[in-house]
Parts: sequence; structure tokens; C-alpha cells
Amino acid sequence: MIIQPVVLCGGSGSRLWPLSREQYPKQLLRLAGPNSLLQDTVLRLAAMPGGVAPPLLVGNTEYRFILAEQVRQVGVANATLVLEPVGRNTAPALTLGALGTMVDGHDPVMVVMPADHVIQDSAAFVAAVQVAAPLAQAGKLVTFGIECTAPETGYGYIRRGQALAGAQVYMVAEFVEKPDAATAQAYVDDGGFYWNGGIFVVKASVWLDKIRQLQPAMAAACEAAFEERQTDLDFLRPSKAAFEACPSDSIDYAVMERLATASHNTGEVVVVPMMAGWSDVGAWSAVWDIGAKNASGNVLTGDVQVHATTNTLVMAHSRLVACVGLTDAVVVETADAVLVASRSHIQKVKDVVTALKAANRPEALTSRKVHRPWGWYDSVDAGQRFQVKRIVVNPGASLSLQMHHHRAEHWIVVQGTARVTRGNDVYLVPENQSTYIPLGEKHRLDNPGKVPLEMIEVQSGSYLGEDDIVRFEDVYGR
Repeated sequence: MIIQPVVLCGGSGSRLWPLSREQYPKQLLRLAGPNSLLQDTVLRLAAMPGGVAPPLLVGNTEYRFILAEQVRQVGVANATLVLEPVGRNTAPALTLGALGTMVDGHDPVMVVMPADHVIQDSAAFVAAVQVAAPLAQAGKLVTFGIECTAPETGYGYIRRGQALAGAQVYMVAEFVEKPDAATAQAYVDDGGFYWNGGIFVVKASVWLDKIRQLQPAMAAACEAAFEERQTDLDFLRPSKAAFEACPSDSIDYAVMERLATASHNTGEVVVVPMMAGWSDVGAWSAVWDIGAKNASGNVLTGDVQVHATTNTLVMAHSRLVACVGLTDAVVVETADAVLVASRSHIQKVKDVVTALKAANRPEALTSRKVHRPWGWYDSVDAGQRFQVKRIVVNPGASLSLQMHHHRAEHWIVVQGTARVTRGNDVYLVPENQSTYIPLGEKHRLDNPGKVPLEMIEVQSGSYLGEDDIVRFEDVYGR
């Protein structure tokens, strides 16, 4: 039996603004340790007895290079990245993933995991997968029921039915929508309900059979898109034209709920209870919940000073943050935005993001630090006719051969060695040296060394927008 991790990398996490932005969503953030949520997810089954296949990720085209780089950083080799041409929710994403797992004639048991959740007890998760995998191999569709620790109104629930013989596994009697507070408390008191964590274990062929049976239009669009796929560097790109015809629906609505309603007496859809320190990290209050608290109940990250402050989350990323006299609050500081909120109102952060988008504010989409396939840049300062950036280029990486109509650039190397193409000249610029790129000149920057290349770029000109780039060659296919 082949165990195949399938990681669904969609989602924007607007409730975690200002750290999460539309162009750098929460699955890419480090919120619960040294790794990002995505990195922890791809490593989650590393201790599985007998091993697992290299992970398959289904993600947004826009994030493809960041996804690949984060997977590489944690030493995961041979991962497959399937790129959704457009967003169509989790059921089509999983269908593309299932098709991807069967390319070499395999029919694995897929462990389907969202990339943006936290599971603090990996051993308990692996143990639950060990219970679920044989059931999936036998043709069942398995979901994990998260043991309820509170009457949460932000989660869907699973009502368990009859127990299966010989194991702590139950038929799914019903999937339940997010309840009000009184109903959620009744579910907890009942003891027969679990949180729906959106984690599934199912054989690839079984999933495809159910999609063809229950969602024929979805199946046809996904299969056509995958059949017409193209390979781009390390990515699989299903056809955009075919995939755009695909209906949008979630795994729960498209398949699981329909099967549970139709077949609860046959046990086709089953739930395995799990207590593994799970959180969907859906808001800053959840980050406080899972964080390491000091004696005053505070969760503190970065350069932080607090006085007479209790039960508060404070995250500083670019400067000193001092808090006095706060209780049950959230303070999140980034280079270009600061959030201060009561934990009791933290769900309303999404309303701030909506207002920022309506006002066309860039803070809704991107942060000051912008990630690129070759590294990243940070816009340090800007004014009329000038802009200053800190640029870091990964070892062996290269920017495109390009030119600008409206700006010239001065480059000062701080660390490493730059190889510069300027017109017909190619030359090296070592540390503490600089070079100049005139307006309208073809140029390229790359890092031939073994350490990151760090430099300061000073732009000057009449227009300094990122869209003033004419690319002639680009190894990343942009």
C-alpha cells in the first residue's frame, strides 16, 4: 500500500492580516515554530512506519515558486506541484491531485491535508493515519473527527453513527454546518460530535469514481484539463481553458455529505476520532491559543516589551513594540502596517481587509517584502523620482534579462558577488563595489556564488512601478 500525502495549498487567510496578504497567504507563514504551516504539513508524515511517497501539492500558479522553495528548504525531494489554472475550491483541486498521483500507474491511498493547519502532536496524527489507511485501501472514504475541546461556532461538525467492529471507527451519520453558540454547546455536551478538520484519507481511484458518479461535469473538466497538461520546469500545468469550465465546490459538499446522507447505514463514509492538537489557525485568537504563553498568559514574538499586560498576543517583525495595560488583545506589527485589536473582535479583521481592497490600498495584497522565484526584495524607502530596495538573490539564481523605459538603477553589493550583464558587457561586482544601469539599457543580475547575494538598489526616474519591466529572457518563464 502506497501512502501519498496530498497537500491542498489554496486559501488566503485574510483574518491573519497584516502578516498574511493576498500575495503571501497564511500557509507560507511561520506561526507555530521555525517552519511555515506548509512546511510542517509536508513533513507531517515523515515518521510514518514504512515511509510515504514524496508529497504532491496542488496550489495556485501565483505562489508556485514560493511553494517550491519552501519545500526545498526543508529537504523534501521529488515533490510534485500541480498548478490550478484558476481557483475552483477543494473538490476539483483534489481531483487534479488524484489524477496526478496515478500518472505512473499507481493507485495510492491519499492523505489529503490543507496546507494551512497546525497539528501539534504529529505522533497522534500518524497513529490516526495508520488506522485510516487500511480502511481507505478497502474502499472507504475516511475523515478525521477532531475531538471537541470547546463549543466552537467557527467549525463544521461531524455526527458519528454506529461503531465499526474491532476499531475506534464510526460511520458518519451527518455532516453539520457551523452552529450557533447554544447548538455548539449541545454538541459538546452530547459527546457524539467532532469538529470537521477537512482532512481525508481515500484511495485515488475511489475518489475519482465518486467524482465521476456524483459530479460528472467536474470530473470531465478536471480530466480534460489534466489530459492537456504541460510541464513547466518542476510544475504540472493542467489546461486553463478546460479547467475554467469546472464547477466550484468543496470536498464536503461535492462528495462526502452526499455519500454520508445516502449511505450512512452501509458505512461507506467513516470517521476516525483524533486528538492531536489540531487548529485551523483561522484567526489571531487561534495563534494565541496554540502559542507558548508566559506567566501572564502573553504570547510574545520579536522585539517586544510588555508591562501590566495579560492574555495578549504581541508579534513584532521590524521594530520594538511596547504594550502597557492591555488585556485580551492582539498586536501584530509588520514593516508597513500594525494591527491592534481586542481578541473578542478579532474575526472582524477580514472587514479591514475588505475596506483596504475597496480603497485600492496595496497593503491588502502585498507586504513591503516581496518574494520572487530568485529571492526577495524589500522596498526600504521611496519618494518623488526615487526608490530604494534591499535585494537578496539566492545562490545560483538569476533575474530576467530586462530593461526599463523610465528608470535608471544603481546597484551596491553588500554581501556576495554579483554577475552583471549590461548591454554587451558581462562583469563581476564584489562586496563594497557598485555599478550603474542606464535608462533603456538591457541588463541582468545573477548570483554565481555559494552564499546569498545581498545588494542595495537605488532607482531614479519619472516612473518606478514594477510594471516598467520589458523581459527578453527569463529562466522562470514569466
